[in-house]
Parts: sequence; structure tokens; C-alpha cells
Amino acid sequence: MNLNIKIKDQDFVLHPFGAAYWPEQEVLFVADVHLGKVSHFRKHGSAVPLKATSQNFIKLDQLRKEFDPEHIVFLGDLFHSSMNLEWNMFEEWIGNIDNRVHLIAGNHDIISPLKYEELDIKIYSDVSVAGFHLSHHPEIRENHFNICGHVHPGFKMKGDGKQLLKLPCFYRSENQMILPAFGEFTGCYFVQPEKGDRIFAVTGKEVIPVI
Repeated sequence: MNLNIKIKDQDFVLHPFGAAYWPEQEVLFVADVHLGKVSHFRKHGSAVPLKATSQNFIKLDQLRKEFDPEHIVFLGDLFHSSMNLEWNMFEEWIGNIDNRVHLIAGNHDIISPLKYEELDIKIYSDVSVAGFHLSHHPEIRENHFNICGHVHPGFKMKGDGKQLLKLPCFYRSENQMILPAFGEFTGCYFVQPEKGDRIFAVTGKEVIPVI
């Protein structure tokens, strides 16, 4: 189940997969997909199922079908490292969609920009639009609300007894919202919210307002 929130009088839809949709601008935000990470792990002997390589594309297609965005903005670390099997899958995926794709480059995005340009993907270091500053790393820009990734935020929720549930989350503070990592096997950095911050945990099926 999605969760609708307001930021600067704009509507945002938080999705259980960890993506966010901005209806007024028809933009779908996705952070830290880390394509190629599964293939990288398998190459180095990790017992990761081969079918995991397709999960990111399956989820992206479900998001496209649900929101039909004009723009898809990847907030950095689209690929985990150098080109491998998943680049070929990405090329095929791009060839089958009609959305305009943009990449805010992250620290893991080491593949040549020329390869993205061949796919008609626009690359930026950061972008400001309509009072929002889009970046990979968290940044503070005067008079702007920052939407970013990089951190892979997560939150520890206490359940009954001594049960501890660890979930990825959207982490919203006064002038910033950090998206959870979208990709498979990306891990979390467990945040410590301050007074006034909001945590929206994601389970893959629902978005839970925690605080």
C-alpha cells in the first residue's frame, strides 16, 4: 500500500518498493539500484540466485505500469561497478520503454557517460527544479528541499517481546528526504532520527509511518 505525503505543497507518493512519485512533475524517483551487484557477487563466488538479476527490472516495470511517469530519475548508483551481464539487460530494458530517463551520477557510477548517451539517458551531477534539489549525496541548498539517496537508510522497529525488525526506510527531515536503496542485496545504514524527523519504513508491500 502506498503512502501519500505533502512536501512544499507538492504531492508525493511513497511506494513500498522504496521509490517515490511526484505527480505534479510526472517524475518517478529511484535511488541506489546498484545494477550489476548480483553479477559481481556471483563472479566472486557468492551464492546469489541468478534470478535475482531480474528482480530490479521486474520492480521497475511494475512501477512504470502503476504510475506511467514521463520521467524516471535515478538518484545515483544506478550501477554498482563496471559493465557486466546486467548492462546488457539494462540496454534491453531501456529499448523497450518510452519514459525519459535521467541519472544523477553517484560515487559508484563509473561507467562512461558516453554509454548512457548512446541510450539517450541524460546525466547530471545534481539538478534543481521547482524548489527541489535532486542529488545523490545528501546536500543542503538554500531555499530548496533536497531529495537524495546514497545513505541506504534503515530503521530498527521493536516488536513484541525482544523482537527487532530491521527495515529500509524513507528518512525525512525538515529540508530533506533520503530514499531507501532500491536494489537487491544493498544493505541499510540504520538512522537515528532527531526531533521532528519522519521515518516511513518499507516492507515491499506497504509503507509504514513509524514516527
